[in-house]
Amino acid sequence: MKKVIKGILAVVLSGCLIGSLSINMLSFRDNQTQNDKVNRYISDQLAKQAEEAKKEKTYEEDGFKVGDEYEIRSTKAISDAYINNDESKLTDEEKKTLNMAKAIMKKVLKDNMTVYQKEEAIYNWMFKNIKCGSGSVVSMPSSLGNNYTPFGVLTGKNAVCVGYATTFRMFMHMLGLECHVVHNEYHSWDLVKLDDGEWYHTDIYTDVSSNSQYRNFNMTDAMARDGHEWDASCLPVAEGLNYSYPVQHNEKLKTVYDVPQKIKKMLDKKKKSGYYSFKSLTKKELQAADIIVRQVKQALEMLGGFDSYDVSGSWYDGKDGTYILGIYISNYDEEEETNFDPKMNKKVTEEINKAFDVKLDPLN
Repeated sequence: MKKVIKGILAVVLSGCLIGSLSINMLSFRDNQTQNDKVNRYISDQLAKQAEEAKKEKTYEEDGFKVGDEYEIRSTKAISDAYINNDESKLTDEEKKTLNMAKAIMKKVLKDNMTVYQKEEAIYNWMFKNIKCGSGSVVSMPSSLGNNYTPFGVLTGKNAVCVGYATTFRMFMHMLGLECHVVHNEYHSWDLVKLDDGEWYHTDIYTDVSSNSQYRNFNMTDAMARDGHEWDASCLPVAEGLNYSYPVQHNEKLKTVYDVPQKIKKMLDKKKKSGYYSFKSLTKKELQAADIIVRQVKQALEMLGGFDSYDVSGSWYDGKDGTYILGIYISNYDEEEETNFDPKMNKKVTEEINKAFDVKLDPLN
């Protein structure tokens, strides 16, 4: 901008040199008027630039529509009511949302849990119980078209990304933690501040949709950049490692050549993820890890019965210069848990058999 201003002033000043050196009063007034116009123009341009810079630093969270459809809505009234134990200012829908959230927290949280353990417990409950899409034949009336608010999500147990993000944010606020919904034009997730004073990205929607538990849980900015885009200029920096899931849950190995046996055990135990740390790695060992993941995929294809399985890996920074290899196993044919009440399920089947004169077995 300084160069632009200098250029403008140079043009103005050069105009002052045209003509004779004996400038009369009239030409002086003309030049002064021109200078005033230029100064006003410069001031206007600076003001516009300042306004634009202010807009760039303004992050719109509540009220923003992801995909021009799913609005990020505030749940501050609900979390404040929980913290202050006062529901008097809540709407009927907000009271129902609060009661559902309180029941979930009572079920999954324990008094002796750390802040991190409480966050992880909420994540685990949402990963296991909230699906991407309906997951049922008959849509829940209260959640129809409303799978982007905590009320619709907790009622219908299905959500789009905004539903996951705002529901997780609500739980974090109820725990007294700072939390933002991070978004771009087509996706949203969470940025939460834990008790180490560091911020962490968590994207439950992506973990559920890719069937990769913990892959997008408590990420640093560097981890999140691999698959996420956002304007970081208006949000806190996430660079802590203390509560990164790979740091919290890893097994120390001497060499990457121990990994194939670990993957086999993961399959036997039906584990979706495993993390293995190494004090140091050579360039050859890094290459070996890549080959291991590729050849495990080939081995599963040869065994048969694993056509729907996918194995992938990611490297993470550990503490004290260690390296952590995350292995993820997804089974895309895995049936969703129904959790039907056995008595209800049996009674429904009996009534169907009686009405249609058939012999159906209760649903699994």
